[in-house]
Amino acid sequence: MLIRYKKALEKIAMGLLSFMPNEKDVKKLTETIHSYENDDNWVLYLWKKNDEYVGIVGLVIDEHNTATIQHVSVIPSYRGEGVATEMLQEVAELGQYESVRATDATRSLVQKCIHCKDEKADD
Repeated sequence: MLIRYKKALEKIAMGLLSFMPNEKDVKKLTETIHSYENDDNWVLYLWKKNDEYVGIVGLVIDEHNTATIQHVSVIPSYRGEGVATEMLQEVAELGQYESVRATDATRSLVQKCIHCKDEKADD
């Protein structure tokens, strides 16, 4: 189940984001969370399964209401169980966005999980 990020989930969100290669540095991780908290165009969802937060997906919404998936992470013990697929498909099916696309960094995973209308994205 997708849960919209709120400040009370900050430590959980930072832990989930830290599994991404580009988010290992604490300063970078703090900046990323700050952007999700303060920029209305940055949207963060956590994935809850069996009362445990096991994944996270971060989007940037542009002026055309296109959601670009810039962060996707699943805790290691849940990898290979289809969590990313469920999470990304639910984002695509929310009906809130005109289209969903990926960045260069998230493209290979996103293409495995959902059909992107626009497979090219600007970072």
